[in-house]
Amino acid sequence: MLRGPRGRPGAFLQFSGVARAMAAVPTVSLPELRSLLAAGRARLFDVRSREEAAAGTIPGALNIPVSELEGALQMDAAAFQALYSVEKPKLEDENLIFFCQMGKRGLQATQLAQGLGYRGARNYAGAYTEWLQKGG
Repeated sequence: MLRGPRGRPGAFLQFSGVARAMAAVPTVSLPELRSLLAAGRARLFDVRSREEAAAGTIPGALNIPVSELEGALQMDAAAFQALYSVEKPKLEDENLIFFCQMGKRGLQATQLAQGLGYRGARNYAGAYTEWLQKGG
């Protein structure tokens, strides 16, 4: 096993663990995201903090910080509607796309949603950073 400073697993091993986790999670590319949004076939969830989202987000995204996501997705439909002013996603909905600033929280959110039975959960791995850099 490769070891980093002080005997801890090296960065390569940490990266390979993230790469394995990402491989198991369906993702969406920027061109595909643009196409889905143009067709009205995607629901976007910005899982960054409220402060981050207030500074800018992808148009149409619902901000639910990753720390609150599990509780939100487990709410009954009426409570979700009352809190977020939108319909709660259904387990069978397609193209429930989660994103953050750089990709890690979006990945966590997608895995969490999948674990709760949301089959259409996908991660926008390019995240808000890519969206900004490439002009949305």
